[in-house]
Order: sequence, then structure tokens, then C-alpha cells
Amino acid sequence: MHPTPTSRRIAYQGEPGANSQIACEQARPDYVPLACATFEETFAAVTDSTAELAMIPIENSTAGRVSDIHYLLPTSGLHIVGEHFLPISFALLGVPGTHLADLRSVRSHIQALGQCRKIIRKLALTPIVAGDTAGSAREVAEAGDPAQASLAPALAADIYGLQVLKADVEDEPHNATRFVVLAREELRPPPGPHIVTSFVFRVRNLPAALYKALGGFATNAVNMTKLESYMVDGAFTATQFYAEVDGHPDDPALARAFEELAFFSRELLVLGVFPASPFRVESDRFR
Repeated sequence: MHPTPTSRRIAYQGEPGANSQIACEQARPDYVPLACATFEETFAAVTDSTAELAMIPIENSTAGRVSDIHYLLPTSGLHIVGEHFLPISFALLGVPGTHLADLRSVRSHIQALGQCRKIIRKLALTPIVAGDTAGSAREVAEAGDPAQASLAPALAADIYGLQVLKADVEDEPHNATRFVVLAREELRPPPGPHIVTSFVFRVRNLPAALYKALGGFATNAVNMTKLESYMVDGAFTATQFYAEVDGHPDDPALARAFEELAFFSRELLVLGVFPASPFRVESDRFR
């Protein structure tokens, strides 16, 4: 699919062949993927209307949360309007004619290296951090060195003329990355089942403030599916929390919980209200 002046675009961080491009094509097949060099450029593409949407990885089931995203989201001015779960499978790629015994180093995004520790250790490879998975495949192809390998989706082998030396090298068979879809305007669905609300907050500097702030979710039987803390402005005492709950802000129970949270918080910002992915719904059903 080639962009036209009227094509709707969805921006992602990485180069053609990256997992983020695959997520774009799966979740928004009617949009043209737009490659961006950095997460900042990906956010900016939506802000300046170069793209209508952005596909951003937020966490991985093996390697945990993606660095920097929690810092960028609250200040971006964008809204989470959807989510997508992508089962992740990595292949070990090399220049044509390469054998596993020839390899000495492997390049990839830091998240991919963390998700494929076993094969790296087994082959005694030196890991080298690259900007993204597909970019590492391009770098290996350009170098033409049989001692270098890339950890990337198998799609990147076709794009950059590499050979799949070993497929499915991720440590865990259930490896999956969760992406969020961002837009300039909020697309809040009506209240109903399977709705997720994402928000960030900072509690007041009071004893037991976090305990009291979260008490409203317990007393109103609101299920909190995620709570993460991280420092802001380089200060150990300035802790911000990223949270997600099941439900819609217009639901009476969640509205009451938010009212209590706001009372004990210095800041409260809703990042998005969006339909839960079918992947999440099915996972919860069999939990």
C-alpha cells in the first residue's frame, strides 16, 4: 500500500519490518504505516497532523515496560484511543551464507535483546543495542559481516536481504507486546462492558496518601489492572503513578473512586478511555 495525498497515516517508531509496523497493519489495516526514527518524532507526527494516529509499544510480557513512554505520554497532549496485543516472535538473521558458528555479536533494540537472552547466552554473542529491531537488520545487511547477526522479525530478512539463521528464538513462547493507539482528539466510547481507563496522578506529600488515594477503588469495587510508579524531574520525592482500571469514568463506581483519588492527589490526568482489546478480554476470561 503506497501513501497518497488522502491516505490516513499511523506513525510508529522504527524502520520498515519492525514489530511496530506489523502491529499497525494488524490493528489499523486501513491506515498507511509511517516510520519515525524516535518515539519523540512519532508523537510529533500526530501532533503536527503528519499522521492521524500513532502506534506505541508500552510493555512486554517478558521484558516489562518500555522505557520513556510513561514520561512522554502525559506531556504529549495526545489521547489513548485503543490498544493492541502483538505476539512477538524473533528470528536470528545474518548475511546469506552465514552459519551460527560464524557469529560473534548480535544487534537489536534493547527490548529484543532482553527477550532473547537464552540464545545470546547459548551462542556466546556480544549484544549491541540498536535503535530498533528492523534497523539492526539493515545495519547487519550494510556491514556484510558474517560475524554479525540481528534479532528482528522474520519480515526484516525479506526486506533487507538477510538469511534466517534460526527462527522463534524468543525466551518465552507466550511473549507479547502491548501497544496503545494515540490520537489528537479523544474518542471516548460510551459506558459499557470491557472499557479501560488509563490515567496518571501524583499524590499529596502526606502520610499514607497513596493508601488513602487508592482506597476509593477498593470500596467501590473498581478493578485496578495496572499501577506503576516512576520519578519525575529527577527528584526522588516527586513520584508519579501510571494506572489503568476496568470501567468508564461515567460509571458511578469509578466516578466515586476518582473523586476520592482527586482529593488526595496534586495532579490527576486521564490519558484515555478506550475499548479493551479482545486479547485482553479472552485472557481475563481464562485467568
